[in-house]
Amino acid sequence: MSVHTIAGYRRDLNRYLEYLADREVTELAAITPAVVADFAVVLREGRPEGPGRPARRPLAASSVARAVVAVRSLHRFLAAEGDTASDPAVSIQPPSQAKRLPKAISQAQVQAMLDVPDTTTVVGLRDACLLELLYGTGARISEVTGLDVDDVAGLLDDPDGEQGLRLIGKGNKERLVPVGSYARKALSAWLVRGRPVLAEKAKVSTPALLLNTRGARLQRQSAWAVLSEVAERARLGVPVSPHTLRHSFATHMLDGGADVRVVQEILGHASVTTTQLYTLVTVDHLREAYLTAHPRAY
Repeated sequence: MSVHTIAGYRRDLNRYLEYLADREVTELAAITPAVVADFAVVLREGRPEGPGRPARRPLAASSVARAVVAVRSLHRFLAAEGDTASDPAVSIQPPSQAKRLPKAISQAQVQAMLDVPDTTTVVGLRDACLLELLYGTGARISEVTGLDVDDVAGLLDDPDGEQGLRLIGKGNKERLVPVGSYARKALSAWLVRGRPVLAEKAKVSTPALLLNTRGARLQRQSAWAVLSEVAERARLGVPVSPHTLRHSFATHMLDGGADVRVVQEILGHASVTTTQLYTLVTVDHLREAYLTAHPRAY
């Protein structure tokens, strides 16, 4: 699993240990299904501040579900290892989650973001490259920040855009995605005029494609901060997350007539069901256009 998944499970299990300590449960044999079920309730409702313990804000259903999965895995492991006679979490199900429509921004809003970086500066060249790669390929932000220079070398010698970009996604699955001329142009400008300047500041040489101002690899959190700053300067008026450009890429592809299976392949979704959430967005868009434009829509 990715380091981010492992860190998430670690936080979940630490919450579980804190919860057991609050309930003064010190033996595995004392953990019952009711104890595990109450843990999920506490996460969903939050916890007030108490003597020697900080308050905990309520978690979203998706976060509670992940925590329950982590605890179920822990108890399944303990039972398999013979540390417990039974599995107290086997009957506890994660809370069901409502299917949320992906949040995408309009093409005009995307363009406003792409216009923000000042490409006469080194940092501006990097930010433009980051934005163009995210929107031009639909990649996850961790996939882009994880790229090395060698991963994109073939793109620079490919004026016709026939060379794709290999991305490593969730579950260490590899996929090949096309890269358009705008992204390749931004990538070339960064590698030629921007990256060498920041690379000189590095204490240790790095193969990373995107660098921070100290010459080290640009981390996911820093890339997120770049997106937030760009969105603020573009005056979008809406929050922008690391997935915003990915969602927008998918929605705009489907709006343009792309087949949902093609979008699934490019995004690296294991199931087309995930990709089909975007079709609900485009149906709303079509309905709005119909109501606005057709003389007998009402």
